[in-house]
Amino acid sequence: MRYLFGPDFQHIMGGSMVVAGTAIGAGMLGLPMISAGMWFKWSVLIMFISWFCMLRASQAILEVNLRFEPGDSLHTLVYRTLGPAWSLVNGLSVAFVLYTLVYAYVSSGGSVVQQAMQSGWGITPPRILTSLFFSLLLTACVWWSSRAVDRLSVLLMGGMIITFFLSVGGMIGNASLENLLGSQNKGEAIFIFGALSTYLTSFCFHASVPSLIKYIGKEPRIINACLRNGTFIALVCYLVWITAADGILDREEFRAVIAAGGNVGHLVAASGSSLSYVIQKMLEAFALFAIATSFLGAGLGLFDYMADLCHFDNSRRGRTLTMLITFLPPMIGGLIWPDGFLPAIGWAGLAAAIWSVIVPAMLLHTSRRKHGPSDYSMPGAGWAVPLLLVYGIAVAVCHTLSVFALLPTFH
Repeated sequence: MRYLFGPDFQHIMGGSMVVAGTAIGAGMLGLPMISAGMWFKWSVLIMFISWFCMLRASQAILEVNLRFEPGDSLHTLVYRTLGPAWSLVNGLSVAFVLYTLVYAYVSSGGSVVQQAMQSGWGITPPRILTSLFFSLLLTACVWWSSRAVDRLSVLLMGGMIITFFLSVGGMIGNASLENLLGSQNKGEAIFIFGALSTYLTSFCFHASVPSLIKYIGKEPRIINACLRNGTFIALVCYLVWITAADGILDREEFRAVIAAGGNVGHLVAASGSSLSYVIQKMLEAFALFAIATSFLGAGLGLFDYMADLCHFDNSRRGRTLTMLITFLPPMIGGLIWPDGFLPAIGWAGLAAAIWSVIVPAMLLHTSRRKHGPSDYSMPGAGWAVPLLLVYGIAVAVCHTLSVFALLPTFH
């Protein structure tokens, strides 16, 4: 407790917000749809399991990172510990996750803009126009400068927090206990396996661990507090969101949402029938803020990654070339396949299982084998590696089986 109220309070608060802000985003909007088959009780169980395993994976990166200098990135950790082959696998996984997430946000952003215009003004513009409007506006911000992204992100985060509490508070006020726990909404455990990758994605922030060490220094107890607090904030937000969504719509109503395409706009439209006009608008605003914040975060990360990979400079010409390579493929994908939000989040979880779970487990194992015990050892050090390997492989296998229709799908 002394770390919460002592002189390091500012570092703990700042680091916790970095972790929570990176983890929480548009991915949470897909949780109610992907968990509709297993419903509320099983959703809570798998949420706690995902939170625990992803927290342990971040602590594994922390232990390994403390053997390096502050400022060394996850790429450096993997290259020097596991070698160039695993560094390539890790880099491709990160790029795949970022590209997939940007595509998912183009898809969901256009969906919410279309729904907001339909409910507010009675017009339904083509999805291709709303997706283009949403993505081009934010892409221009990333192209302009990182400072513009930083300032806009602060405003969007503030708006997301305010509208989250207003919209979710209104939803819970209209929620039905019968929807959550009633006999017709028991759910089935078999649908857990198809949802694992999406839940993993919701707690994915692990590239931020080296950034925390660079910012705070080699202070494992303080950084550990940041990891615990930040992931716990995300856990609470997700539990509240699932409670609100499952309390408003029953299990059968989610079938209609999924049949319509399973995009965020469809969820907002279905929930709006049970909410007041003001709460519906708050929900639409929250969805837009969450998607825009996530788009900027993932987009800027991918933009910088591609600029470094392709050796483009920071001139207007260089930034334009980087912008085209970064945003053109996911934008085209969003226009061709407009309702791919849920599958895209799942695919991102598959790739994230490699770089945010399996790679940290291998880093921890190899680091201990090469260097022996260190001054800091993550909690549960004896069983952390097998736990993470089993979890990461299980997520990857289950998602692959789901893609080939070898697992039951709720629809």
